Amino acid sequence: MNTTMFDRINAEIDARHDDAVDFLRELVRVPTDTPPGNNAPHAERTAQLLEGMGYTVERHAVPQALAQEHGLQSVTNLIVRHRFADGEKAGPTIALNAHGDVVPPGEGWTQPPYEGVVVDGQMYGRGVAVSKSDFATYLFALEALKALHATGVALNGTVELHFTYDEEMGGAVGPGWLLAEQLTKPDFAICASFSYAIVTAHNGALHLEVTVHGKSAHAAQPETGVDALRAAVGMLNALYAHQPELKSIMSKVAGISHPTLNIGRIEGGTNTNVVPGRVVFKLDRRMIPEENPVEVEAALRDLLEKAAAPFPGIRVEIRRLLLAHALKPLPGHGKLVAALQKYGERVFGEAIPATGTPLYADARLYAEAGIPTVMYGAGPRTLLESGAKRADEHVALEDLRRATQVIANSLADLLT
Repeated sequence: MNTTMFDRINAEIDARHDDAVDFLRELVRVPTDTPPGNNAPHAERTAQLLEGMGYTVERHAVPQALAQEHGLQSVTNLIVRHRFADGEKAGPTIALNAHGDVVPPGEGWTQPPYEGVVVDGQMYGRGVAVSKSDFATYLFALEALKALHATGVALNGTVELHFTYDEEMGGAVGPGWLLAEQLTKPDFAICASFSYAIVTAHNGALHLEVTVHGKSAHAAQPETGVDALRAAVGMLNALYAHQPELKSIMSKVAGISHPTLNIGRIEGGTNTNVVPGRVVFKLDRRMIPEENPVEVEAALRDLLEKAAAPFPGIRVEIRRLLLAHALKPLPGHGKLVAALQKYGERVFGEAIPATGTPLYADARLYAEAGIPTVMYGAGPRTLLESGAKRADEHVALEDLRRATQVIANSLADLLT
């Protein structure tokens, strides 16, 4: 792409920057706390804003029973398709995906979590960094391309905006549902992330719910019961003893170190004076891209069952809550990386690395469908800096502007 086109795209984004900020603020003002996951109202508000800008918006409502099966009250996913050329010059279809669902704000905020307040160039709000900001990034990148195309610059291909609402619960009724229902079939996908690195791989995740059944009894006669908590403690100790072993399993992917294991929730018992008859705990096992998820799950189940075996009268149920495969590079993803690195360096004035991340995201679902996928969008260098999933989540508006320029220029390059 020549310098003139680069400057024209950037000038258009600069001119619309205040509009992008206002758009993002409107998105932050509609809560999408997940749980409980009543996210259809946010999708409707987003669709109204898009329609007000002249777009045709496809509303794809997930059947309520299916949404509830995945822990959500309501999900409506949105698709916007903009074709720059049809027929022989159709070119590639590139999907831009960001998710609107967020975790609840929690306590400790110094700014209101649902107002989009701007202080010292930073917008604060739940979801403002992950990933409602990239609704604005991707939309206003497309706006810049439309303006460029209107001046006679040939762009061959289609840009699709995928705004989905199930990343926090795994993505099965977000991008996974759109792809399974064959509502979209892009050639490439770029998914929400941060500005200072291009994510080409991420960890997988396995979530298990373990229910330990014993037998309740009066605390004055504990021998008449079977203590489920005692058995659960034995199982938890076995899991904690297993943690150090995982540090010896190292990934060859830059940005990813080793697998991790976390017990994130435990509940059980009836009262202080009752032998616990039932205990439930949930665990998170992150898998590096080189691991086999089937083998990992089988080994964990075996570890848990062996740890429970010394406790007579105990029955254990193990239920899989989530299995998220790792994101791995596919043939063709290099085109995305090359374009994003080229324009990322021009816009930010520094090299933008391609790397992995220990997180997992619904970006993997595009890759699982055979679509070359990377993650790139507005945000700081690290998740910790953004405050994502913590109090005072924020995004630098300058990062929003520059990420939009990188996306727009990269798309222009790929579509010409």
